[in-house]
Amino acid sequence: MRLQELKGIGPKTEKLFEKVGVMSAEDLIRYYPVHYDEYLPPVSIAEAVPGGKTAVRGTIVTGPAMRRTARVTVLATEIADETGKMKLVFFNAPYLAGTLKRGSTYIFRGNVTKRGNFLEMEHPEIIGQGRYEEMQNTLVPVYSLTKGLTGKTVAKAVREAFAALSKGGEGPRLSGEYLPDSLVHLHGLMDEETAVRAVHFPENREELGQARDRLVFDEFFLFVLAMRHLRMLEAETENAFPMKKTWAADEVIEKLPYQLTGAQMRVWREIERDLAGEKLMSRLLQGDVGSGKTIIAFLAMVMAADNGYQSALMAPTEVLARQHYEKLCRLKESCGIACIRPVLLTGSVRAAERREALEKIRSGEANAVIGTHALIQSAVVYQSLALVITDEQHRFGVRQRKMFGEKAAGPDGAARGVPNAMVMSATPIPRTLGVIMYGDLDVSVIDERPARRLPIKNAVVDESYREAAWRFIDREVKAGRQAYVICPMIEPAEGMNVASVTEEIRTIRKRFPDIPAAVLNGRMKPEEKNRVMQDFLERRVMILVSTTVVEVGVDVPNATVMLIENAERFGLATLHQLRGRVGRGEFQSYCIFMAGMQTDAIRERLDILKSSDDGFEIAEKDFELRGPGDLLGIRQSGDALFKIADVNRDRGMLKLAGETAAALMADDPELIREENRPLRERMDAYMAENERNIVL
Repeated sequence: MRLQELKGIGPKTEKLFEKVGVMSAEDLIRYYPVHYDEYLPPVSIAEAVPGGKTAVRGTIVTGPAMRRTARVTVLATEIADETGKMKLVFFNAPYLAGTLKRGSTYIFRGNVTKRGNFLEMEHPEIIGQGRYEEMQNTLVPVYSLTKGLTGKTVAKAVREAFAALSKGGEGPRLSGEYLPDSLVHLHGLMDEETAVRAVHFPENREELGQARDRLVFDEFFLFVLAMRHLRMLEAETENAFPMKKTWAADEVIEKLPYQLTGAQMRVWREIERDLAGEKLMSRLLQGDVGSGKTIIAFLAMVMAADNGYQSALMAPTEVLARQHYEKLCRLKESCGIACIRPVLLTGSVRAAERREALEKIRSGEANAVIGTHALIQSAVVYQSLALVITDEQHRFGVRQRKMFGEKAAGPDGAARGVPNAMVMSATPIPRTLGVIMYGDLDVSVIDERPARRLPIKNAVVDESYREAAWRFIDREVKAGRQAYVICPMIEPAEGMNVASVTEEIRTIRKRFPDIPAAVLNGRMKPEEKNRVMQDFLERRVMILVSTTVVEVGVDVPNATVMLIENAERFGLATLHQLRGRVGRGEFQSYCIFMAGMQTDAIRERLDILKSSDDGFEIAEKDFELRGPGDLLGIRQSGDALFKIADVNRDRGMLKLAGETAAALMADDPELIREENRPLRERMDAYMAENERNIVL
């Protein structure tokens, strides 16, 4: 159902929704809030904590003073209670002068900051006592927005979508309960339709918790079920491209200018054994940022080439693909690897180069093909594709593997079989959780860091350090280095005092007018992202302001500083992966974790990053400290499969979903029993919808 069919949505608003990825009323229903604004009981002025949103009851003690400039009108006044005073500041709101009368008492709700020894609240809500009592303890959904789209517009549109749903007809449809009644009752789950409604408009924290539990269970359960089903179908598949262990890979290892770690050698022997085995390889290679996964991939490609086969390495971006290609070419030259013949294939390769590359791939002259999703386009035909390697598991799924299998048939069309597959991931999923998620998918873990890298120097600071942080970045850039600035949000979210890319870039361009800066975020088109990253790599951009999209990024050895805004808003595993973007060159690197809100608990969490550089250990400690997490916390970005679930935070629900899926498939492997048929239909639909994101 088109969004324009909903009451109150015209062409202009529909285009705004499209910018945030909402194309239909069905999408809108599943466009979950990133946060909830909770109207808590007011506190005294003395109890107001800087850095967070607070409600205080205060009486206006000074008449409003108004100051006008060319760009803004500032209205200021003071409120007081029996515990102290607070300054209120309003921007471009001269009409409030009549409301803010001396002696009037209201509830003022906003973000509190500290200016010297004085508390200040900027542009707070002004609510009467009786009205606030009605609003108290309510949860208001906060959505990810774009300029021109307000939270009220989204909430109203969601309500309209649910109204259309309840009327039936051609409106948006929830698929109805697909779980057997026995499972719903056994685990005390809320029914799905109620959960989807309640996650948008919860009555209270308890209802929100129950709704979120159900939706998290669904995401994990369907993923694990699909994985188990696909692995069951593939379990007995033979390796159509068995390889002999060769001297070529060992020769590369001997000629490397550094020594592989013990963990790298162990993992390489596991992969070597797989490639020489009788069964098809399906292996997940996990390794922390900077642990050295890429050289393992190159060794596998060398082994394939030395056996007369082709291999393909697919990267998520053109910039990263080109970087892999250049690294492999340098490795070929430095180690004298005669057997391997690399070629690059991406969407931006010029027509003549593309024709030449396609012919080399078709004839088998090129036996190490590196690129993006261009590797599976219809024009690409492989001679003998025996191995497929992909970078980051959420970028490559069933459909791509199937298409690679079809391409492994060769120019004559004769079926040769499905290629071996290896997926590289830097996501620190504990092994126990990995087993639940990926079933019997073989997992190799590089759990040792190369000794040759300089440790990153970390600083956990609050807003008072901001000017010092800008000066430090300025010094590094003037010394020829580059910097990342990371924000939790693309654009400001209503009711949240959180840094956004759009605001930060304005601040940086004003603060550093002579330093070239650019933005990167997940809503940009692939070609825009590639251009920005290439500019950063080639030093045409010196400060890159980005969301967490840089987690899966390229090596920029010249980047030595990362400033992470509102660090308290991110999981520690995400922060650790982000800081892995620096420290990749010869220069000392630094990561500044800027906490917008400082409490003992936040400091304790962030200090873990100063004492450990082990992603798996950090993920475990983060879970121990946070438990199942804050229901009202900001949704972490990045994973294409899970809109609301978080693997580490929701590990209890993941365990339950895994156990439930295992028991169900042990009892009814094909899900053909009458009570399981709706579940089978839902699983098939889920697999069709997520085929590019489910890994085999």
